[in-house]
Amino acid sequence: MDLFTLENPVFRTFVIAAALTVLKVMGQGWMTVYRMLRSNSGLASPEDAQKGLINKDPDPSQLEVNDYVDRSRRMHRNDLENIPAFWVAGLIFVATQPALLLAQCLLYGFVLARAAHFVAYATKQTHEVRATFYTIGSLIVIYMAVHSLWVVIS
Repeated sequence: MDLFTLENPVFRTFVIAAALTVLKVMGQGWMTVYRMLRSNSGLASPEDAQKGLINKDPDPSQLEVNDYVDRSRRMHRNDLENIPAFWVAGLIFVATQPALLLAQCLLYGFVLARAAHFVAYATKQTHEVRATFYTIGSLIVIYMAVHSLWVVIS
């Protein structure tokens, strides 16, 4: 069986998990844009506060930090710091031909950890709650990388 085809259930699991996390990253960017438009504030760059079709009445105050917008921006940045490592570690993990149940637990576990991290961040839970979900996702990625290294060197 070819490893990187949809006939491989481990690869199919990875494709589902990777696609869901792609949607998470892209959706978070759109959420930030929505929040900027809704609040008419929290713009990121000086040129964003110029008159245009959307910003008909620009004001320098639109460039001030707005926590409603910035929270979404921080969530997006956190995704961009964590999810690409998952894509790489997940793909090399698939190449090691792990057991399907292990792959499903780890790959879907990461997706669930990131979803829980999103909910915790969006609802302003304590740092400890957010950090718990970050830690779960991080340990999954680290495990997949170490597992892959172990398979290759042993």
